Amino acid sequence: MSSQRHFLGIEGMVRADLEALLSRAREHKRSIEAGFRKTPLAGRVVANLFFEDSTRTRSSFEIAAKMLGAEVLNWSTRGSSVSKGETLLDTVRNIEAMGPLAIVIRHTSSGAPALCARHVRCAVVNAGDGMHEHPSQALLDALTLMEKLGGLDGRKVAIVGDVLHSRVARSNLHCLIKLGAQVVLCGPPTLMPSGIEALGARVTYDLTAALEGADAVMLLRIQLERQGESMFPSAREYARSYGLDAARAARLEEGAVVMHPGPINRGVELAPDVADGPKSVILYQVTNGVAVRMAILEACA
Repeated sequence: MSSQRHFLGIEGMVRADLEALLSRAREHKRSIEAGFRKTPLAGRVVANLFFEDSTRTRSSFEIAAKMLGAEVLNWSTRGSSVSKGETLLDTVRNIEAMGPLAIVIRHTSSGAPALCARHVRCAVVNAGDGMHEHPSQALLDALTLMEKLGGLDGRKVAIVGDVLHSRVARSNLHCLIKLGAQVVLCGPPTLMPSGIEALGARVTYDLTAALEGADAVMLLRIQLERQGESMFPSAREYARSYGLDAARAARLEEGAVVMHPGPINRGVELAPDVADGPKSVILYQVTNGVAVRMAILEACA
């Protein structure tokens, strides 16, 4: 993380920074499993400002902060002065005036956490901003892959689905490539950003080709809320062309894993028997989210 203690995105980080956070996350995970708790953030406050709905990210940031001994302020737009027209910066400045160690922010607009970081003295953590980045998700995904595959150097990871609207895909692309993996992106042409190959990924519109030789396949949620109009014929047609069903999963390499950042559109991007099957590490990702976010918050101190 930078000297300013903000955690805004994977793109500007180097491999050593990523590995340091992942190493610390592994230490926290071992402590959790052993039932041993340290409280380096005792007496501090972490403020969760979520302008978008969230289950996994918000809950795990809260649990992570409490595991470190911090108090947590859970703020949401419902019942706040945002309904009266208060701006993002006024909201953040007022929360900062209450003295938190860090503000964890999720926002619908790309760049919102970076904007806030320029106007406050406390640390700002990006919990997902528009279609830009979701850096803590990328780190927990990397930790999961490193533990399940034994490392990322030379591994092939297929990221499949709505790449165009996915902040998870962007953060994972930056993170996995920095950690030595080969990334192939796959999805309908209408859901693939133009020029994404420049970031180091290979692009294909053929799911069979994407899955060939893959050590891991990460399915992305179809984000209908970010689409002005449908960008594929139907959910059934999408599932037929790009959904991971039992037959396709059976052809994956021995030891390959199936991932999803959640929430899952079951029967669309991922069949229920695959989501709950032996190759799935989806709940393992959720477990790793707590340790990773502990490492991120600790680095803010």
